[in-house]
Amino acid sequence: MQLGINLGYWGAGMDADNLAVAQEADRLGYAVCWAAEAYGSDAATVLAWVAARTERIDVGSAIFQIPARQPAMTAMTAATLDSLSGGRFRLGLGVSGPQVSEGWYGVKFDKPLARTREYVEIVRKAMTRERLSHEGEHWTLPLPGGPGKPLKLTVHPQREHIPLYIAAIGPKNLEQTGEIADGALLIFPSADHLEDTAVKHLRAGREKAGKTLDGFDICPTVPLAVGDDKDVTALADTFRPYTALYVGGMGSRKQNFYNQLAGRMGYEREAAEIQDKYLSGDKQGAAAAVPHDLIDSTTLLGSVDRIADRMKAYAAAGVTTLTLAPAGFTLDERLASLRAGTEALERAGLAQ
Repeated sequence: MQLGINLGYWGAGMDADNLAVAQEADRLGYAVCWAAEAYGSDAATVLAWVAARTERIDVGSAIFQIPARQPAMTAMTAATLDSLSGGRFRLGLGVSGPQVSEGWYGVKFDKPLARTREYVEIVRKAMTRERLSHEGEHWTLPLPGGPGKPLKLTVHPQREHIPLYIAAIGPKNLEQTGEIADGALLIFPSADHLEDTAVKHLRAGREKAGKTLDGFDICPTVPLAVGDDKDVTALADTFRPYTALYVGGMGSRKQNFYNQLAGRMGYEREAAEIQDKYLSGDKQGAAAAVPHDLIDSTTLLGSVDRIADRMKAYAAAGVTTLTLAPAGFTLDERLASLRAGTEALERAGLAQ
C-alpha cells in the first residue's frame, strides 16, 4: 500500500505551509499529492505550482469538478500538467454537488452518472490525440450546422495513458467508476465497512468491463492525528466539526451523499439527527451528535503503533493508496504527522 497526501483547499491561510507539506511528502517518498477545489481555489493552478516545486511525487486533482469545465478543456489541462510535471499527473474527476453545480456554475445537477460516463469518454478520446467528434445526450462535438470541425489535441502528454480517477460514494456511481476509471477516490472510509460500502460495487463494475481489481487504485482520504492512545477521544473530537459539516451540511436534506453513506455504515438514526441540527443552524449540536465510533473508524488516531494497526486493516480491506490529511495547528505538527505516517506504514510492513 502506498501513501498519499491531501492538501485540501488552497487559500485558507496556510498556502506556504501546504507547499512545505507537499515538499516533505515528496522527500519522504509519498506517492501522490492531491489538491481539491469547490468555489475558491482551482486545483489545476495549485497542482502546477506544487509540481514545479517537487521532484518525484505525483500530483492529482481531487477533484476537477465536471460542471466547471468542458471535457475537452479538462483533456487540455490534464495533458499540459502531465507534460509540465514530467509524467506525474493523475486526473481525478467528480460531479461536485447540487448546490455548487447549480449555484456556482449554473449547470443543472441532473443525470450525474450518464454525464460522468459521457464526460470520461470525451476526455479519454481527446487525450488519444485523434480528431475529436462525439454525439451524446450532453455533448455534441462539433456542433452541427456550423463552422466547427473535428480538432485534435496539439499538446503531447508525457504518457500515453494518464490515470483517471472518479470520486464516488453511492453504489451506482461506485460500480460505474469500477467500469470506466483507473481508480476511485473515496471519503469517510471505514475499514470494517469498506467491502460493503465500496469495494463490492467497484468489483462489480470491473467485472462488467471484463476486468478485475488488479491494477485498480482504491484511494480513500483519511484524516490523521497523532498522539497518545489515552487521548484518542480528544483527538477524535477535533474532527467533529468536519464530520458534522459533511454528514449534516453537504448538500440538501434529500441529496446528501455523505449522510447516506453514514447510514449505510449503520448510523442512519445518528446521521438524521446530525443533519436536523446542522440544517437548523445548530452546528455545535450537530458536532456533538457525531458518534465517536464513526469518527474513530474513518480516521487514523493515536500512537504510531495504533495507526499502523489501522493501516493493516485498510490494506486488508483492499486499499491500495491511503491518502492522509494530517491535522495540526502548526506546520511543525503537520510535518511530524507526515513522518509518523511513513513510520506507521513501515511498522505495518506495508512500505513498498
